[in-house]
Amino acid sequence: MRFVFALLYCATVCLILSAGAQQIPNAPDAVGAQMTVDGMDGRMLSGVITDAQGALVPGAKVTLLEAGAGRARSVVADANGHFSFSHVAAGVYTLTVSAAGMVGTTQRGTLNADESVELPAIVLGVSASDSVEVSSLSQVEIAEVQMKQEEKQRLVGLVPNFYVVYDWDAKPLTAKQKYRLAVRAIVDPATFVIAAGFAGIEQGSDEFSGYGQGAAGYGKRYGALLADTSIGGMLGGAVLPVLFKQDPRYFYMGSERGTKWHRAWYAMSTAVIARGDNGTWQPAYAAVLGDFASGAISNLYYPAASRNGAGLTIENGFLAMVSNAGGNLLQEFVLRKISKGVKARAAVSAGTETTP
Repeated sequence: MRFVFALLYCATVCLILSAGAQQIPNAPDAVGAQMTVDGMDGRMLSGVITDAQGALVPGAKVTLLEAGAGRARSVVADANGHFSFSHVAAGVYTLTVSAAGMVGTTQRGTLNADESVELPAIVLGVSASDSVEVSSLSQVEIAEVQMKQEEKQRLVGLVPNFYVVYDWDAKPLTAKQKYRLAVRAIVDPATFVIAAGFAGIEQGSDEFSGYGQGAAGYGKRYGALLADTSIGGMLGGAVLPVLFKQDPRYFYMGSERGTKWHRAWYAMSTAVIARGDNGTWQPAYAAVLGDFASGAISNLYYPAASRNGAGLTIENGFLAMVSNAGGNLLQEFVLRKISKGVKARAAVSAGTETTP
């Protein structure tokens, strides 16, 4: 029954793959379009702030006054200079942008009903009264800053939650960064503690009886669990993502980008679809092959009685995909609420909304 359920799930997510961009967004506009189809308010207004030389201006304050609104609301541009407002009222709007040491600007426009707009780059000039050096971070440097932030994320302040991204427009990781993040997760003290706990559970239930009991049996179970974690982490988090040029992280959508149904559909589909380093959505070769490969390799060190051939490896591969889908659902709806170290402004890719 487990195998049949996994096979049905795989068939379902294949429908997502054939649906293409209608189901999996590759940009905020795509999400807005889907929300409009669903009959929801999909109006979004977004853009990027740069200086006259085209360098990004992170930290710029963007204030929106909507048609008929009693007061304005503001966001702070993220590390990519990007900002976004959701649920914008249709009609004439006024957008004011300011940044320290730079000449602010005000723009006006009209947003039609059920329309999402990605504005052309908003350019700020350097103030003549201030001596300001505007630094331009490279894509690699921005990715490094974002990865460092992810390494602070922990469930209830203890369990690593490094592989979820709360900035939809996060930069892709380099090959070196993928390996570093994988190693960082593997060697985290919590990994050893969790493995020790599960080894104790296996010992108590005599799981993998071929290992025996006593200290030796516990040590073998503990070593096997650490091996599973290390092999799976390196294959699925570094080796295969580097080979296929795919991002191993889960990109959190949030209520700002979709309805509950759309978010659930997206979360489950990411078990078989991944964001490529080029920003496009594609079959998750790295994750899927990693699930099957790690299961096959485990046959080398698990007890002979537990090595049931290719059939079990294939079944476990499908079950791992189902497990990934369930984990991503938790990431989308539950785990952010109990995660520590998440920047407050990550709730919206452009920053935390405030009211002046």
